[in-house]
Amino acid sequence: MNTDSPWGALDPGRSKCGLVRTNPGATEVQDLLICSPQESWDWLQHWQETTPLAALVLGDGTGSGAWAAALAEAFPELSVRLQPEQGSTLRARDRYWQLWPPRGWRRLLPAGLRLPPRPVDDLAALVLLEAHLGRQLSL
Repeated sequence: MNTDSPWGALDPGRSKCGLVRTNPGATEVQDLLICSPQESWDWLQHWQETTPLAALVLGDGTGSGAWAAALAEAFPELSVRLQPEQGSTLRARDRYWQLWPPRGWRRLLPAGLRLPPRPVDDLAALVLLEAHLGRQLSL
């Protein structure tokens, strides 16, 4: 693993994407975003121009083929690594509650009934990256 450059992850979607970038060394999260596909592309371009990513972990679900082709054409030096997305939304919900433990009445709900109070597309990208790296990152 290249420790001089940050890593990224993209959970692609039709209307919104989760996007993550780590610090150099891939030990902590530097950016955690939910944005449109166009905004995701803009962020990736910006990152590649300023501090290029060592690699990008790409969820293998919705639209991943088009993303992989576009990334390969625009950034031939970027290593794109497909990661299975199956179950990533449920893992992202669990990761949400791990990062922000429930308070008040939410503590009383069984874990399976707790829904985060916001979309978790960014955390889905995070769990894809963590699965690929084989370890959790700090925020």
